[in-house]
Amino acid sequence: MRNIRPYLLWFAVAVLLTFAAIRAMQWVRDHPEHDPTARFELAHPRGWATHRKLMRLTADADACFAVFDRAGAGYSRRPPMGEGACRADQRMVLTGSRFVPAMMPAGAAPGCAVTAAMAVWNRDIVQPLARRHFGQKVVELENLGSYNCRRIAGRQAQSEHSTANAIDISAFILADGTPVTLRDDWKDGGAKGAFLHDVRDESCGLFSTVLSPDYNAAHADHFHLDMAVRTAGWRVCR
Repeated sequence: MRNIRPYLLWFAVAVLLTFAAIRAMQWVRDHPEHDPTARFELAHPRGWATHRKLMRLTADADACFAVFDRAGAGYSRRPPMGEGACRADQRMVLTGSRFVPAMMPAGAAPGCAVTAAMAVWNRDIVQPLARRHFGQKVVELENLGSYNCRRIAGRQAQSEHSTANAIDISAFILADGTPVTLRDDWKDGGAKGAFLHDVRDESCGLFSTVLSPDYNAAHADHFHLDMAVRTAGWRVCR
């Protein structure tokens, strides 16, 4: 009997571990936003795997545009631009404001992965924060462009703008027409400044890079948001 008890103990432990593993697998299936192997869907909430999935879309145009097709999103795919390190072949413009507020100017055409990230950003970050701070929604985003074949200032590395894998947002326009601008309101001590700082902070887990006026003078008037693919998925937020 003494010799049997250790085996019974190990059997009980094995059963418990198996049961826990089954429950964990079921939980992941029920929460695909946390499963890096599940395909990205715009309808999914943000999860542990969202950033990794968005990064994968930067290298897979078919998979990325299929995300918008499955969501029934209207969009216009723009022709590729540039060559080599400045080749941008996933440029797109959403039609309507179902996923992202109206963009001004309207022809920025960021890459598909950045646009997908912006849809999640708008739903889960921008709009909730606008309601919290102002009691109304953001209806328009002012931008400084997406595609620009150039190196990062002071460095040899190409900017993510070189492939339209980035967007610069300079202002948020509220439903009542009130503008909230990076240049004028970043240091505001009231709701506008709090909103902008909260947007910056909460964006850090979604985009690969978030640069704000706190980074340097070159970003005094905009947020730089990109989906750069980096080793181990590390991110920059300043």
